[in-house]
Amino acid sequence: MIGQRKDDHVRLAVEQRREHSGHNQFDEVSFLHHALAGIDRPEVSAATAFAGISWPVPLYINAMTGGSARTGAVNRELAVAARETGVPLASGSMSAYLKDPSCAETFSVLRTHNPRGFVLANVNATTTPEQAQRAVDLLRADALQIHLNSVQETVMPEGDRSFSSWAQRIGEIASAVDVPVIVKEVGFGLSRETVLALRDLGVRAADLGGRGGTDFARIENDRRGRGDHAFLAGWGLSTPACLLDAQGVDLPVLASGGVRHPLDVARALALGARAVGVSGGFLRTLTDDGLPALITQISTWLDQLAALQTVLGARTPAELTHCDLLIHGDLRSFCADRGIRTRALARRSRSARASDDPTGTAP
Repeated sequence: MIGQRKDDHVRLAVEQRREHSGHNQFDEVSFLHHALAGIDRPEVSAATAFAGISWPVPLYINAMTGGSARTGAVNRELAVAARETGVPLASGSMSAYLKDPSCAETFSVLRTHNPRGFVLANVNATTTPEQAQRAVDLLRADALQIHLNSVQETVMPEGDRSFSSWAQRIGEIASAVDVPVIVKEVGFGLSRETVLALRDLGVRAADLGGRGGTDFARIENDRRGRGDHAFLAGWGLSTPACLLDAQGVDLPVLASGGVRHPLDVARALALGARAVGVSGGFLRTLTDDGLPALITQISTWLDQLAALQTVLGARTPAELTHCDLLIHGDLRSFCADRGIRTRALARRSRSARASDDPTGTAP
C-alpha cells in the first residue's frame, strides 16, 4: 500500500509539472539593473555555508521519493545526477523504510551511488528520535530533514489527523540525533511565526518549502477519486512570501517550492536563502528525458547562476542579498499586510557600498 502511494505521488507530481502554467510569485520579484555592477567571472564563487554546513554550490536536489521498486530506480538516478554535478541530495520520506525495512535499498541507493556526496535523510514529525537515527544511519546521512505536511495528511485518505505533538517531537529529535536537523514544509510554506518556533526548538535551519511547485493537496485529492478536497488546491504561502516573512529571523533558511530556472534561484538567494532546492522540475526532466538530460540541466543551471552573479556583482551567493530588489503585485500586498518594508529592498546596494567605504564618501 505504501509503495503504491509512493508510485502515485511520482506519477501525479510529473503530471502536474507537465500542465503547470509557469507563473508563480517569483515573477513578482525583480532585480533592479545597475549597468556597471558587473564583475569578472573568475571572481565568482558558488560556495555557501549555514549552520556549520558547507556546500560547494547553493543548489540541491530536494526530497522526492523512495519505498517501492520504481521509486528506488528514481533515487538511484538522482544519486548519480548528484554525484556527477556535485549538488547535495535529500531523500524522500523514509517512513516506508521505518515501517518495512525490506524497502531499505530503495533509499540506501542514494548513498551507494553517491558515496562522497552530501546526503540528507528525511522523516516525518511523528518519528521517534530512535527511528530518526535509524534513518540517518541507513544513508550515512550528513543531515536530517523533518518534513511538515499537515495539509497533505488532511487530504490523504490514510493520512494522520493528529498534529499537536509535532513541535515536541521535533525538539526531541533535534536534541537526540548526531547530525544537523533541518525542518521543511512540503509545499505550503513556513510563516515567520513557524520559523521562530523552529529556532526555539533547536533545529539548525528551515527549508521554507512554499507554494508554487508541486501541490500535494491536489495530488492527494486526485488519489481520493471523488475529488472532494479540490478547494484546498493552492493553499499556503508562496516561497518568495515565506522568504520575505522570515527577514531578520536568527535561523538560516533554505528555499524550495516553485523554483523553475536559475533566475528563481538567484531571486531566492537575494531574498535571504542560503541554498535553493528543486524537486518537481528535476523529476520531470528525469522522467521525460532521462538521466543525461538531468545532469545537463543541473550543470547548465549552475553555470547560468554563476553568470547571473557576474552580472549582478555578487562574488558569492550571500552577496546577492546586497542586490536591489523590486517587489510587485500580490506579493507586495502580502508584505504590506505583514508589515514588511519592501522599499528598503530597492536600496540595499547603497547600504552595502557605504559599509565597504570606511571614508564615508560612497554615494
